[in-house]
Amino acid sequence: MLLAGDIGGTKALLALLSDGHSEFERRYASRDFGEFDSLVGRFLEEAGAALCSAPRIEAACFGIAGPVEDGRVRVTNLPWVIDGCGLSARFGLEHVRLINDFVATAWGVGLLAPGDFVTLQAGEPAARAPRVVLGAGTGLGVTYVAHGLEPIPGEGGHASFAPATEEQLALWRHLHARGGRVTLEHVLSGAGLARIYEFLRDRVEFAESAELRAALRSADPAAVISRYAMERADPLATAALDLFIRCYGAAAGDHALNVMARGGVFIAGGIARKILPRLRAGGFMAAFNDKGEFSRHVRRVPVHVVTSERVGLIGAAAAAQA
Repeated sequence: MLLAGDIGGTKALLALLSDGHSEFERRYASRDFGEFDSLVGRFLEEAGAALCSAPRIEAACFGIAGPVEDGRVRVTNLPWVIDGCGLSARFGLEHVRLINDFVATAWGVGLLAPGDFVTLQAGEPAARAPRVVLGAGTGLGVTYVAHGLEPIPGEGGHASFAPATEEQLALWRHLHARGGRVTLEHVLSGAGLARIYEFLRDRVEFAESAELRAALRSADPAAVISRYAMERADPLATAALDLFIRCYGAAAGDHALNVMARGGVFIAGGIARKILPRLRAGGFMAAFNDKGEFSRHVRRVPVHVVTSERVGLIGAAAAAQA
């Protein structure tokens, strides 16, 4: 069997696979565990009980939200340090591979079915052209893929945020005054959506409803803001989500230009799936394609939203066998 995992700051998906088929699979809240080893131990105990015997694992691969160096990862948004050799010794795993979570996602994108994507722009796809895989969730992941090569690991989510409009420049100033350097992840993440909401609220352009203010105190702010925008048409929440989407589209278009991604830009991550109707409304692609004299080039780039939550898990399993 293969042990595969997609490990993010919010959720962790683990699966045992045999001949490409999932034999046992579980989802966990990452913050319920003080260390990654405890999560793996829980999963293997549950797998052993369900399969009526301890699984015999030939190889393991985990896609993890953080930079991998010398077989170790300090997880970006969790107090975890994950060591491949330590996992191998503790759990008797002969082969353990650690890769960035968006490298795993990029592996998985090539294995999904057509029904696992929603196309925002058909573009003019070119054979053997580079791809970009990026996505906002707890953080912002970015990976490039050159045809015929493994995905290129990187931390593009921590590149500087580049305002594209006067409103975005005001947002940059607001964030810079509070914390110095402003990164893409400061804007394009769950916490980033909450920051955008606070920025617009403080500008007093839209009144904050008492109901929404109370909801923000008792639940995940990004989920609350998205829900009030999409289901209740709350003016402040809608303005925040729309500004988030324009920033998202502009950043995705910049990454497309970096490698002339005629192989496609694939928007993954938990947020995109949840706000898909708003992504399809036009603001995302308008910002994506607003590149001045290079607009004609990015209009030729196919853009897809990945709707499968298992893409990182599928990709980790593929990387385990590479």
